[in-house]
Amino acid sequence: MDQGHSADAADSIKVEYIPIRDAEDPQLGFFDKPLPCCGCGIGWFSFLLGFVFPFMWYFATVLYFGGYYHKDPRERSGLGACAVAASVCTVAVVIIILVILL
Repeated sequence: MDQGHSADAADSIKVEYIPIRDAEDPQLGFFDKPLPCCGCGIGWFSFLLGFVFPFMWYFATVLYFGGYYHKDPRERSGLGACAVAASVCTVAVVIIILVILL
């Protein structure tokens, strides 16, 4: 059995890294980069921060309806959760104001 290095192994030593890709699915490995904001993404970070500063929910809702999740589909769930939280917050504030005024 030959103990020498093959041409592929010698070429891979020169390269800093080898991307993991699938010939059938070229986007495999495309989203291996961690999300911003401590790895949880802008959407979920805004959702959590919204409990302290509710305007973050509205900021993320604008991003959601602006199509920000097209850059990275992993952001969609967090931004969608912020849109729901902003809606619930708006309804709650309107009900509280109506109860106070009436």
